[in-house]
Amino acid sequence: MKNASQLLNAYLSNIQAPAVAGALFAEDGVLELPTLSSLGINARAVGPTAIAAFISGLLKNVPDFRFKDIQLFIETEDKVFGEYSVEAKVLSTGKLYKQTYAGMLVAENGKIKHLREALDTLAAAKAFAPD
Repeated sequence: MKNASQLLNAYLSNIQAPAVAGALFAEDGVLELPTLSSLGINARAVGPTAIAAFISGLLKNVPDFRFKDIQLFIETEDKVFGEYSVEAKVLSTGKLYKQTYAGMLVAENGKIKHLREALDTLAAAKAFAPD
């Protein structure tokens, strides 16, 4: 059974494979990025299928989206908190998306129950908004 740190690392390393990343979540598992609400984006998906679809949608516009520079700051058996970065071109704007995420993951029964991520919304808006 995977602990929280193993699940987060598996999620981050499998972001290019949406079905694999989504399968790490419990049936009622949640992926949410609440800071995006300031941009009018509801970035919340529940369950493996919805989470895989959410990731797939992102990859269509940012095909080279990959996490790097992973640092874990708090690790327990069922919770982990860390930071990780992305640097990839946004196809719709041609701009570079350079971002650092802060993520808190809660694990339950070897699956991701909740992954909540925060990010710099100004950097996201600049990268994804057309000139």
